[in-house]
Amino acid sequence: MVVALVALIVIGPERLPRVARMAGHLLGRLQRYVSDVKADINREIQLEELQKAQRDIHDSVRSLDQAVRQELGSVESSITNSILPPAEPTQSPAEPVALAQPAPPEPAASALAQDGQPQLNPGFAVDQSDKKRV
Repeated sequence: MVVALVALIVIGPERLPRVARMAGHLLGRLQRYVSDVKADINREIQLEELQKAQRDIHDSVRSLDQAVRQELGSVESSITNSILPPAEPTQSPAEPVALAQPAPPEPAASALAQDGQPQLNPGFAVDQSDKKRV
């Protein structure tokens, strides 16, 4: 109330409405500016919180991935150990190593089988039940 009385005396009655209108516009702009700054600060705070939550989730996923990989490796090794036979003991260098010799080649098939019958197709058995005995 005292401010309004001083403004009336200092500014005068004819300029007071114009100054009051200008003061109202300036206060409105100031309020909008303050609300914009508050909104920007709130957005920054929310962004920081979301980034922190994202880092926490990323760390959790990384640790879970590592745990799953370790468990998978242990399961894989236990399966491999249960399927494969135990390793054979290695021979000492003083003992001679027996090399596997290839099997000797089979003799060439003759035109006649052992029973005197001609052999039609080497490597395949011939059904003797279809032949008539004389």
